[in-house]
Amino acid sequence: MRKLLHTVLLGLLGAGIVHIVVLMLVPEFSERDAWSRLAMASDLYKMTRLDAEAGGAPVVKSVDPLFYAAACRFDLAEGMVRIKAPGNVPFWSVSVYDRSGHNLYSFNDHSATGGVLDTVVLTPAQMIDVRRELPEELQGAIFVEAPIEEGIFVIRSFVPDDSWKPVVSQFLGQSSCELQDY
Repeated sequence: MRKLLHTVLLGLLGAGIVHIVVLMLVPEFSERDAWSRLAMASDLYKMTRLDAEAGGAPVVKSVDPLFYAAACRFDLAEGMVRIKAPGNVPFWSVSVYDRSGHNLYSFNDHSATGGVLDTVVLTPAQMIDVRRELPEELQGAIFVEAPIEEGIFVIRSFVPDDSWKPVVSQFLGQSSCELQDY
C-alpha cells in the first residue's frame, strides 16, 4: 500500500511539473503562427511578400526556392474582400486559410478566366446579397465562400529561372487585397 501511494504521489508531482512547463511555453509557441507573423509585418488588407526577395528576412520560410509568395490578412466582418493581380506569370496558385491556418480553399491559374487572378472572398450571408444583384465588374471573378470572420489569402507564383524573377516580383508587388462594399 505504501509503494502504491508513493507511486501515485510521484506521478502527480511529475504531471504537475509537466503541466507548469507546458503552460509557460504556450506564449512562446502561440506567437509564431502565420497570423501573428503577418500582423507584425503589415496591416489588414495589405499584400505582404513572404519571401526574402522583398528585402530583409522572410515572414515565412518557404521550402521551395522556385516559388515566391505574398499574403494578406482580411476580416470578413467588415465586408467582402477582392484580391487581384495583373499580368501573366508561368504559374500561380492561391489558398484561403482561416485564422488558425486551416486551408479552406485552393485553386490555380487553370481555374481562372483567362488565367487572370480576380477573386472575391466572402461569407455565405454576403454571397446571398451578391447573388441578388451581381455587379458587372465582378462578372469574371472567382467567388470563395468562407464561413469565417478573419483569414489569410496567399498567392504563390512559380519562378522557373532567374529571368522570371522581375516578372514574378512585379506580379506579386502589383497584387491587391481590398475591402469591397457591394
